[in-house]
This record gives sequence, structure tokens and C-alpha cells, in this order.
Amino acid sequence: MKRRGFSAVALALGGLALTAVAATPLALVKAAAQDAPAAEATSGLPPLAVDKSNRLTLEDAPTTGGESLASPAALPPADNSRCYVCHGNMKDEPLAQRHERASVGCVDCHGESGAHEEDEDNTTPPDTMFAPEAIAPLCERCHQTHNAPATKVIARWLERCPTKSNPAEVLCTDCHGAHRLAVRTVRWDKKTRQLLAKAPGRGT
Repeated sequence: MKRRGFSAVALALGGLALTAVAATPLALVKAAAQDAPAAEATSGLPPLAVDKSNRLTLEDAPTTGGESLASPAALPPADNSRCYVCHGNMKDEPLAQRHERASVGCVDCHGESGAHEEDEDNTTPPDTMFAPEAIAPLCERCHQTHNAPATKVIARWLERCPTKSNPAEVLCTDCHGAHRLAVRTVRWDKKTRQLLAKAPGRGT
């Protein structure tokens, strides 16, 4: 009987101990919460302010300056000024101007061409030139689709290159822009970059 009574007392005491241990963290949290305002007042730091008026969800893209970061900001026009020193005829050329507004400059297709730029005799070719068969692959780097209506394509074809009866011979630049020099004083092989011909008085 005494043993049973001892066991009952021990269990009762054990239960009180467990209850006390389980209650301790909650008591500490409550005490800390009560002391928090006093701690903030003595620390000199302003209370934390949370703006709940414009909550960001997982579906929202972060923004800056009213513009979504999910899409790139509008790029500035390309600077072709150093090329226009000699190639002034390209200033108003539709293909060059459209690409310039899209931040695609001469150097993006023709390379930096520093030696060509510095050669006052104009016998050094640009870094990159394009033979007829290289034009479409170049354009397709950015323009994977051609969404012009068929009637418009045919009309432009008849207007710009009526002598070409084979569609495989038609180049992008046959229909788009006027990206060719009407008068050439120097000619290079566009594949090998070798000088082919020059007008009298050009170079040595």
C-alpha cells in the first residue's frame, strides 16, 4: 500500500513538473512581449513599420520606377556617329535607322572595324562583310519569322527585284531598306576581305 501511495505521489509530482516545464516557454514569451515596448523606448530605435497596402505576391514581378523588371527597359539608340563620318549616306537609310532605334548599331553586324575606320585611303575593309549567301543567316539571328502577308511580299518583290524569278535568289536586302552603296570607289571580296579594285587616286 505504501509503495502504491508513493507511486501515486510520484506520478502526481511528475505531472506537476511536466506541466511547469511545458508552461515555462509560454510564460517567457509573454514576459518578453510585455518588456518589448520598454526595450524599444530605451533603445532609441523607431518601431518596425510594415506597409500592407501594396503586398507582393509570388505572381507579381517586382517593379522599379513604375516599370516591371520582368521586361528589359527601353534601350537607347545605337551610336553610329563614327561610321557616319564617311558613310553619311546611311544616316537616313531605312534599314540602318530602324536598327539604330532598336539599339542595334553598325558594329553589331560589321564589327568594331577600327582599322577600317582609321584608314584614310579606305583600302582596309570592315571586320565583317556579307556575301549574298550570308545575308539571310545574319538576319535570321534576330528575325526568326517573317510575318508579312504573302500579297505584300509579292508586291514588294515585283517592285524591287522583278528580274529575279527564282525565290531562292531573293535576298532580305532586296526588299528591305537600301543598305548598299550606289557608288563604290573600293571593292573587296566579301568572303576573303581581299582588295579587288579601287578607283584611281585611292590608296597606293
